[in-house]
Amino acid sequence: MDTLPLPPRPDLSQYRKRAKDLVKAAASDQPDAVREWATQWLRALARLLGVTITPFVQGSFDRAVDGIVAGVQERMRRSPEGGRLALTDAQLLIARAHGFGTWRAFAEQVERLSGTGAGSDPFEAGADAVITGDLGTLRALLRASPDLVRARSARDHRATLLHYVAANGVEDFRQQTPHNAVDIATALLEAGADVDAIANTYGGGTAQTTMNLLVSSTHPAAAGLQPALVETLLDFGAAVNGLADDGSPVMTALAFGYIEAGEALARRGARVDNVMSAAALGRLDLVERLLAEGVRVSASLQNLYWLGLSSEPRAHLERALVWACAYGRTEVVGYLLAQGVDPAATDPSGMSGLHWAAANAHLEVVTVLIQRGAPLETRNRWGGTVLDATLHFALQHPAGWPYYAAVMETLLAAGADVSAIMYPTGNDRVDALLRRHIPGG
Repeated sequence: MDTLPLPPRPDLSQYRKRAKDLVKAAASDQPDAVREWATQWLRALARLLGVTITPFVQGSFDRAVDGIVAGVQERMRRSPEGGRLALTDAQLLIARAHGFGTWRAFAEQVERLSGTGAGSDPFEAGADAVITGDLGTLRALLRASPDLVRARSARDHRATLLHYVAANGVEDFRQQTPHNAVDIATALLEAGADVDAIANTYGGGTAQTTMNLLVSSTHPAAAGLQPALVETLLDFGAAVNGLADDGSPVMTALAFGYIEAGEALARRGARVDNVMSAAALGRLDLVERLLAEGVRVSASLQNLYWLGLSSEPRAHLERALVWACAYGRTEVVGYLLAQGVDPAATDPSGMSGLHWAAANAHLEVVTVLIQRGAPLETRNRWGGTVLDATLHFALQHPAGWPYYAAVMETLLAAGADVSAIMYPTGNDRVDALLRRHIPGG
């Protein structure tokens, strides 16, 4: 469920009343009473925050409403009171919606802010300064409270201010990257921030450092600042191979599709000692050597649960092929195929090497895969064939249309089923391309 922001001057008595109203809604014989309660609450919250309900905000609110409804249903199902929602459960659901694990922790934070706003809590003010790029305010807060740089959020994720630079794992509404994020990170680090502090994001563990969160975050990547932030963290001593010395930063960057961050880590000394990272980074020499030595199954890689790797060497080789395809490493792709790696191999999302090569408009790799018999109609987790997935990415990246058009023409010429795409799409240039391949089009 998306984390909800607190209003500027939260009132604990109002939250207690909302919890009682939620209990009444849960006991109502109206099937949508809880959903209506949640919707009204979020609309009131938006008014207090002065937020315009854009499609993005509406999507976030819709997910929050769904989460509240599901939470109520689950609590009622497990209730010892015969399917009734207890007031303590209603309070807990409200606290969790705001990112707090207990009503007590939530109430304490609300009372700190009550009547005075976020400015009365230096950490909250600091977090706002980090995400908005307000360097002057951040420096003033750090001068006034030197320990603030090591303080942690009252929310369950227990992040430091530096973690907010990664824009990942913290409150959803605070996941943003300002244009001066490098200056913000530098100011925090110069003030004594622990570059490798661990947050309780995503369940905690040694991989929950600012670096690992950064290299799996879309916001700094979209801002074009991810590699520069990687360099900044390394300049201040971040563990290039991760706190557990498991290579998690570079493997995380590659798993989440952030090749520039992966390359920056490799340039700064991150180990490239497994066939997957070597393939993704285009290191054919290392791929050849690692295969000659025999692919070793690393327990540390298996511990990185987001990779979804089994203990089978074949799984490592297949992931190496998929990543080489995704990053356009034509020579590596050709070599792995020549060594007998299955051209139909997929990643945990069901995306094959051909899916990814086409999605990233790597025409040369697409051609090699087709020549080697890679299947065209394999469906990914979302039901998309290669052609369908290519169109999805093409519409997301309109500036790359000439390259995507060439890939789609190649797929169609190879026999891709055009009926996998709902035609007409409503996009004139896409429809013009498809029309040439639709019987009677």
